[in-house]
Amino acid sequence: METMHAVGFRRYGPAEVLEALELPIPAVGANMVRIRVAAAGVNPADWRLRNGQFRFVMRLALPFVPGSDIAGVVDAIGPQVTRFQPGDAVYAMLPTITGGGYAAFVAVTEQHVAHAPQSIALGDAAGVPLAGLTALQALRDRAQLQLGQRLLVYGASGGVGSFAVQIAKALGAHVTAATSGRNLDLVRELGADAVLDYTQHSVAEAQEPYDIVFDTVNTLSFRRMLAALGPNGVFVSVNPFIEKLSPAWLARFRQGKRLKSLLVQPSGSDLAALSGWIDAGQLRPLIDQRYPLAEAAAAHRHSATGRARGKLVLVVDQQLAGLNGQPAITAWLSQKAFSH
Repeated sequence: METMHAVGFRRYGPAEVLEALELPIPAVGANMVRIRVAAAGVNPADWRLRNGQFRFVMRLALPFVPGSDIAGVVDAIGPQVTRFQPGDAVYAMLPTITGGGYAAFVAVTEQHVAHAPQSIALGDAAGVPLAGLTALQALRDRAQLQLGQRLLVYGASGGVGSFAVQIAKALGAHVTAATSGRNLDLVRELGADAVLDYTQHSVAEAQEPYDIVFDTVNTLSFRRMLAALGPNGVFVSVNPFIEKLSPAWLARFRQGKRLKSLLVQPSGSDLAALSGWIDAGQLRPLIDQRYPLAEAAAAHRHSATGRARGKLVLVVDQQLAGLNGQPAITAWLSQKAFSH
């Protein structure tokens, strides 16, 4: 049996429980695409799974390999696969409960896979799937964002937030980006029409109320959110359980204000839409730092600080990843290659 290198954990605990693993290369099912991984994105769910936060609601098979975001090259396909061929550059979001991205190979259902953007390296494409899909599905599906609406993105410099600002602009919204003071210039470069330092000002101080408030980090208080929303406004949260609040809380949503939550779903068609925006120059993944796969523990510690600007990426195969080693944010800011 052929094996591959991976990084995972055999028990719950701190970042130090992550270890090198030697695992069988996954088989290719009838409707599956096997991908040689170039790079994997790091998401908060990865370290929350590792430290056991979800162990009472999600039973993991140990050893467990984290990683929902991957980009790479098709290695093999099942007989029912019609849209991909070996050698295609692709990316995908893997279901969180199965993980698998911190490895040399993954096998993914065809409908979760899309051709990777042609205008960026695979190493950067790995930072797109979960955060990009979360932003797209929250704004398009849950909030039903319309042309000209006023949107507040809370946590605008993070992974989901940085995509939300750009996607909302592509959809024709007026975007206010709320972030800490050190990131105000960064979110302006993402295309925000207005910025707010949430360490100095309340979101309720806006001269005009918002049609939509998108809390990308699940930290905005209900009191401030309700004050910021206009009549018939929509509050969208990345907390998938927030709609299950007690009737007493929900009764506070007067004037037609609505509360929506999101549990992001893998979608190859949505990833294809993101690829189109990226290749058109309307969307870019903001990569804060890249780590070798062997330094996954350091990447987890970085993510857990809550201070990453954009995304963190683990490089699994340097050659496939196609990265030139430039500091990601510095290079991006110097180019400012966006169409607003």
